[in-house]
Amino acid sequence: MNLIEFVDLKLSILTVLSQVFIVLSFAYFIFIKKDEMGIGRFMSKHGLFLAFLTVLAATLGSLFYSEVAGYDPCDLCWYQRIFMYPLVILFLVALFKKDKGVIKYAMALSIIGVVLAIYHHFMQIGLIEGLACSVIGYSESCAKVFVMKLGYITLPLMAFTAFAQTLVFLYFAKLENSK
Repeated sequence: MNLIEFVDLKLSILTVLSQVFIVLSFAYFIFIKKDEMGIGRFMSKHGLFLAFLTVLAATLGSLFYSEVAGYDPCDLCWYQRIFMYPLVILFLVALFKKDKGVIKYAMALSIIGVVLAIYHHFMQIGLIEGLACSVIGYSESCAKVFVMKLGYITLPLMAFTAFAQTLVFLYFAKLENSK
């Protein structure tokens, strides 16, 4: 197994675990009414830090694929990066200054990222026909699939999952902030 296959596998496993976490979080928000000392309290207290770790991992994964694996990002990949990369800096500054005011801005960036990533994923797997995403200069076609693991995990789905998980962590942090 070479380095690219190794990273593909590890990021795919992380993606699946993150998707399970997202589903369990929705169940938590729907069914758990009072959880002052449990997992919800922990998640609320550390949500911003966990969101930082999520976007840091996504950013490093994105850079690995372009700089190490040599995958040229398409236009939609660049747009997703535009919304992901600043989150690393925003969260780092917010953590350093202990400022949870960043939550609403980070949520806005993450929501746009979710929409772009799911659109891109659906285009790659053929569920929708995308807008003309022609190859311009050195960029790849947005329909080109570089990674397909476990029969459904593509790079845009990894990005979607990271944005969605970030939103879940931010929602937990917002709950803590509103107390």
